[in-house]
Amino acid sequence: MAVACPFLPKPQRHYSWRDLAEFREQQGEELYERCLEYGQQLWLNHLPARALLAVDRALYCPMLAEAKILHLWPLPYRAIGWLVNQPTQQFTGNARVHYQHLADRVRGEQADLKKWRAWAAWAVVRKVRPDLPADPRHAVREPQFEEILQGLKSFGLPNEPAWWQQAMDGIRDA
Repeated sequence: MAVACPFLPKPQRHYSWRDLAEFREQQGEELYERCLEYGQQLWLNHLPARALLAVDRALYCPMLAEAKILHLWPLPYRAIGWLVNQPTQQFTGNARVHYQHLADRVRGEQADLKKWRAWAAWAVVRKVRPDLPADPRHAVREPQFEEILQGLKSFGLPNEPAWWQQAMDGIRDA
Protein backbone atom coordinates (compact mmCIF):
# COMPACT_ATOMS: atom_id res chain seq x y z
CA MET A 1 0.00 0.00 0.00
CA ALA A 2 1.27 3.47 -0.87
CA VAL A 3 2.10 5.90 1.90
CA ALA A 4 -0.02 9.06 1.84
CA CYS A 5 1.70 12.30 0.99
CA PRO A 6 1.88 14.34 4.21
CA PHE A 7 1.55 17.58 2.22
CA LEU A 8 -1.79 16.71 0.60
CA PRO A 9 -5.21 16.39 2.22
CA LYS A 10 -7.01 13.10 2.55
CA PRO A 11 -9.76 12.75 -0.08
CA GLN A 12 -13.23 13.32 1.39
CA ARG A 13 -14.70 10.88 -1.15
CA HIS A 14 -13.73 9.10 -4.36
CA TYR A 15 -13.06 11.55 -7.20
CA SER A 16 -12.72 11.35 -10.95
CA TRP A 17 -11.63 13.90 -13.53
CA ARG A 18 -15.31 14.80 -13.91
CA ASP A 19 -15.26 16.22 -10.39
CA LEU A 20 -12.66 18.76 -11.52
CA ALA A 21 -14.50 19.56 -14.75
CA GLU A 22 -17.40 20.94 -12.66
CA PHE A 23 -15.21 23.93 -11.89
CA ARG A 24 -14.47 24.96 -15.46
CA GLU A 25 -16.17 28.33 -14.93
CA GLN A 26 -15.55 28.92 -11.23
CA GLN A 27 -11.97 28.23 -10.23
CA GLY A 28 -10.58 29.04 -6.83
CA GLU A 29 -10.56 27.65 -3.31
CA GLU A 30 -12.92 24.74 -3.84
CA LEU A 31 -11.21 23.56 -7.02
CA TYR A 32 -7.81 23.98 -5.35
CA GLU A 33 -8.79 21.72 -2.45
CA ARG A 34 -10.39 19.18 -4.77
CA CYS A 35 -7.26 19.06 -6.96
CA LEU A 36 -5.09 18.42 -3.91
CA GLU A 37 -7.44 15.68 -2.65
CA TYR A 38 -7.61 14.13 -6.12
CA GLY A 39 -3.80 14.22 -6.32
CA GLN A 40 -3.62 12.30 -3.03
CA GLN A 41 -6.19 9.78 -4.27
CA LEU A 42 -4.27 9.23 -7.51
CA TRP A 43 -1.03 8.83 -5.56
CA LEU A 44 -2.60 6.25 -3.25
CA ASN A 45 -3.94 4.45 -6.34
CA HIS A 46 -0.35 4.13 -7.65
CA LEU A 47 -0.79 6.73 -10.41
CA PRO A 48 2.08 9.11 -9.60
CA ALA A 49 2.27 10.96 -12.91
CA ARG A 50 -1.46 11.70 -12.85
CA ALA A 51 -1.17 12.70 -9.18
CA LEU A 52 1.50 15.23 -10.11
CA LEU A 53 -0.72 16.64 -12.86
CA ALA A 54 -3.60 17.08 -10.39
CA VAL A 55 -1.25 18.89 -8.00
CA ASP A 56 -0.08 21.06 -10.93
CA ARG A 57 -3.67 22.03 -11.59
CA ALA A 58 -3.97 23.14 -7.95
CA LEU A 59 -0.75 25.13 -8.28
CA TYR A 60 -2.27 27.09 -11.17
CA CYS A 61 -5.66 27.76 -9.54
CA PRO A 62 -6.37 31.47 -9.19
CA MET A 63 -6.39 32.06 -5.44
CA LEU A 64 -6.88 35.07 -3.22
CA ALA A 65 -4.17 35.68 -0.64
CA GLU A 66 -6.73 35.43 2.16
CA ALA A 67 -8.12 32.05 1.03
CA LYS A 68 -8.63 29.95 4.17
CA ILE A 69 -7.54 26.74 2.48
CA LEU A 70 -4.03 28.15 2.09
CA HIS A 71 -3.66 28.18 5.89
CA LEU A 72 -4.22 24.42 5.92
CA TRP A 73 -2.68 23.53 2.58
CA PRO A 74 -0.26 26.15 1.21
CA LEU A 75 0.68 26.07 -2.46
CA PRO A 76 1.93 22.54 -3.10
CA TYR A 77 5.67 23.03 -3.57
CA ARG A 78 6.43 20.63 -0.70
CA ALA A 79 3.96 18.08 -2.10
CA ILE A 80 5.65 18.24 -5.51
CA GLY A 81 9.05 17.59 -3.94
CA TRP A 82 7.70 14.75 -1.82
CA LEU A 83 5.91 13.05 -4.73
CA VAL A 84 8.86 13.26 -7.10
CA ASN A 85 11.25 11.98 -4.43
CA GLN A 86 9.33 8.79 -3.63
CA PRO A 87 10.74 5.51 -4.90
CA THR A 88 8.50 4.31 -7.70
CA GLN A 89 8.96 2.91 -11.17
CA GLN A 90 5.54 4.17 -12.22
CA PHE A 91 6.43 7.76 -13.11
CA THR A 92 6.42 8.26 -16.83
CA GLY A 93 8.55 11.03 -18.20
CA ASN A 94 10.87 13.37 -16.38
CA ALA A 95 9.44 15.89 -13.88
CA ARG A 96 12.35 18.28 -14.43
CA VAL A 97 11.66 18.43 -18.16
CA HIS A 98 7.92 18.68 -17.47
CA TYR A 99 8.35 21.89 -15.46
CA GLN A 100 11.06 23.24 -17.78
CA HIS A 101 8.64 22.98 -20.70
CA LEU A 102 5.74 24.42 -18.70
CA ALA A 103 7.79 27.44 -17.61
CA ASP A 104 9.02 28.20 -21.09
CA ARG A 105 5.76 27.65 -22.95
CA VAL A 106 3.04 29.05 -20.71
CA ARG A 107 0.81 31.60 -22.42
CA GLY A 108 -2.43 33.42 -21.78
CA GLU A 109 -3.98 34.72 -18.62
CA GLN A 110 -1.55 35.14 -15.72
CA ALA A 111 1.32 33.81 -17.82
CA ASP A 112 4.00 35.44 -15.65
CA LEU A 113 2.58 33.94 -12.46
CA LYS A 114 2.31 30.50 -14.04
CA LYS A 115 5.83 30.77 -15.48
CA TRP A 116 7.40 31.53 -12.11
CA ARG A 117 5.39 28.83 -10.37
CA ALA A 118 6.59 26.33 -12.95
CA TRP A 119 10.20 27.48 -12.47
CA ALA A 120 9.72 27.20 -8.69
CA ALA A 121 8.43 23.62 -9.07
CA TRP A 122 11.32 22.91 -11.46
CA ALA A 123 13.79 24.10 -8.81
CA VAL A 124 12.18 21.83 -6.21
CA VAL A 125 12.45 18.87 -8.59
CA ARG A 126 16.07 19.71 -9.42
CA LYS A 127 16.95 19.79 -5.76
CA VAL A 128 15.11 16.63 -4.78
CA ARG A 129 16.12 14.67 -7.92
CA PRO A 130 19.42 16.06 -9.22
CA ASP A 131 19.78 12.89 -11.30
CA LEU A 132 16.99 13.95 -13.68
CA PRO A 133 18.50 15.50 -16.82
CA ALA A 134 17.30 18.62 -18.61
CA ASP A 135 15.86 18.31 -22.10
CA PRO A 136 18.90 18.80 -24.38
CA ARG A 137 16.63 19.63 -27.36
CA HIS A 138 14.88 22.43 -25.50
CA ALA A 139 17.17 25.44 -25.44
CA VAL A 140 16.06 27.57 -22.52
CA ARG A 141 17.91 29.67 -19.98
CA GLU A 142 17.32 28.12 -16.59
CA PRO A 143 16.87 30.77 -13.88
CA GLN A 144 18.86 30.97 -10.65
CA PHE A 145 17.30 30.71 -7.18
CA GLU A 146 17.22 34.49 -6.70
CA GLU A 147 15.45 35.03 -10.03
CA ILE A 148 12.76 32.53 -9.13
CA LEU A 149 12.35 34.11 -5.71
CA GLN A 150 11.99 37.54 -7.31
CA GLY A 151 9.47 36.20 -9.84
CA LEU A 152 7.36 34.75 -7.03
CA LYS A 153 7.61 38.02 -5.09
CA SER A 154 6.56 40.02 -8.15
CA PHE A 155 3.71 37.82 -9.39
CA GLY A 156 2.79 35.35 -6.64
CA LEU A 157 0.76 35.50 -3.46
CA PRO A 158 2.30 37.38 -0.51
CA ASN A 159 3.26 34.16 1.35
CA GLU A 160 4.32 32.27 -1.76
CA PRO A 161 8.06 33.02 -1.61
CA ALA A 162 8.12 31.74 1.99
CA TRP A 163 6.19 28.56 1.07
CA TRP A 164 8.62 27.89 -1.77
CA GLN A 165 11.66 28.54 0.42
CA GLN A 166 10.25 26.16 3.06
CA ALA A 167 9.95 23.50 0.39
CA MET A 168 13.51 24.12 -0.78
CA ASP A 169 14.86 24.19 2.79
CA GLY A 170 13.04 20.97 3.63
CA ILE A 171 14.92 19.10 0.94
CA ARG A 172 18.26 17.72 2.01
CA ASP A 173 21.04 18.50 -0.40
CA ALA A 174 21.93 15.38 -2.34
